[in-house]
Amino acid sequence: MSTGLLGTADYYGFAEQLSGAERTVLRRLREFLLTEAAPVLADHWERGEAPLFLRDRLARLDLVDPAEIRDAGEAVRPLFTGFRNLEFSRVDGSLAILFGGQAGMFRTVVQAGASPEQFSAWDEDIAEFRMTGCFALTEPEHGSDIARGVQTEARRDGGDWVLTGAKRWIGNAASSDYVAVAARDTEDHQVKVFLARTDDPGMTITTIRGKTSLRMVDNADITLDGVRVPDSHRLQEINSFADLNRAFRILRPDAVWNATGLQIGLFETVLDYTRQREQFGRPIASFQLVQDQLVTMLGNANASLALAVRLAQLADGDGVGDAQAALAKTWVCRHMRHTASLGRELLGGNGILLEHQAARFHADAESLYTFEGTDQINTLIVGRDITGHGAFV
Repeated sequence: MSTGLLGTADYYGFAEQLSGAERTVLRRLREFLLTEAAPVLADHWERGEAPLFLRDRLARLDLVDPAEIRDAGEAVRPLFTGFRNLEFSRVDGSLAILFGGQAGMFRTVVQAGASPEQFSAWDEDIAEFRMTGCFALTEPEHGSDIARGVQTEARRDGGDWVLTGAKRWIGNAASSDYVAVAARDTEDHQVKVFLARTDDPGMTITTIRGKTSLRMVDNADITLDGVRVPDSHRLQEINSFADLNRAFRILRPDAVWNATGLQIGLFETVLDYTRQREQFGRPIASFQLVQDQLVTMLGNANASLALAVRLAQLADGDGVGDAQAALAKTWVCRHMRHTASLGRELLGGNGILLEHQAARFHADAESLYTFEGTDQINTLIVGRDITGHGAFV
């Protein structure tokens, strides 16, 4: 049993593969999350409001390209960014998106698509949250089939592009300076990406209300009605959906790490609760059936962590294949759902109260299960890979 960075939850000591410098940064993040973020989460989750005041503080923590890692002569590895995602998600899934939507999603799309000149001009500001952004791909009528279904159009007009269309479920949109909009060029019909300012004329951002999961994420509907973007803000290296897929290959493992972090956070919460909660004159952790469920949760979390770490190793080498990422996302999220159900159940009636945290984890698991490819779509990706037959409609 490991007693390192994640304690009992990391039963096989996967975090021991992190360097000393990486652990230092992650401990700094953990201290911040526990002392400054955790105390305000239940209130913000219940109100459905993003704790935006935390974003600036997170930016000052130096988590994207940390000085400790640079000073140690090390590169920022997929293993580090994976454990960074895990640390966020073991406290709250919405916080993971508040940070990761900028440092992960937006930055990765820009890195994958920017010309050298664009990268030089923007990357430092993005990494330090001075240039905030989000990525807009999915649309009201196209989610799982978005690769062939992008309807938002981009029309060239002199030195500008004119964007017309709609996007849906765009996280962090209302709190960003830029939206990286995926749109289809009306001339060559290929998908390209444009950095449009959120205050540009013709752009309307409407926060989606009434959510029962990831309630602190500002998901939004975006309407683009003749939004003009200069060609200097078109990502020059993305000229097709296949080009955009380069970014997705880097980003897909993030969902696996987030789902793993949720399981670990829930396991830790429930383990502590069962040690303290007494029924029939003794802690419920001493009962056989409770221990059976705790062990199942621990097994699910550690099997998920094993897959996440392997994805990081592959990313450090030749890269993660689409089917490899799809299988990991499907398997981990199925077991995350099981873990979330067991954890909530072990708290009984208290499991639906925000004060005990399990309720948030249980609700947020549904979003993680769905986004970054539904269970069914990821299953068909793997099925096509192993059989050679595509079963998509």
